[in-house]
Amino acid sequence: MALAFIALGSNLGDGRSNLLRAWQGLKGGGITPLALSSPYKTAPVGMTSESWFTNAVGMVETIKTPSSLLSALLELETRMGRDRARGLDRIIDLDFLYYNDLVCHETNLDLPHPEIENRLFVLAPLAELAPDHQHPVSGLSSRQMLRRLELHNHNQQIKKTTWK
Repeated sequence: MALAFIALGSNLGDGRSNLLRAWQGLKGGGITPLALSSPYKTAPVGMTSESWFTNAVGMVETIKTPSSLLSALLELETRMGRDRARGLDRIIDLDFLYYNDLVCHETNLDLPHPEIENRLFVLAPLAELAPDHQHPVSGLSSRQMLRRLELHNHNQQIKKTTWK
């Protein structure tokens, strides 16, 4: 069994419902959802959209290989209606963050996710869910990466919310 972390995001429709639907959609087929962070409302980053995102991070246990887990995430996005064109608003966005402490650089898969340390919308829920989890390359914990990003990057906007 491997422990994996998945970032979930949505800025179309009811973001909380979309994230919960995706979270439920991960169950089965060798994936066991373990814990889901609180939802966070965040301003879009690197997009022309003005629609804020709802983001969260989930922790799953899986018997799938990294590439088959990625395929399952992409398939779930497609089933939920995700248009993968770059920069578009999205009903769901699932980013594969970690798979145990694996470091992998393949054509379609980079682990850990190369942008973890730069994304407040990933680090805030990740630090809530797994504050002491260490990045396998930098050795920094989720909490340490979050503090460092907050000190150096004040232009990302984020607000913790609830699932209700």
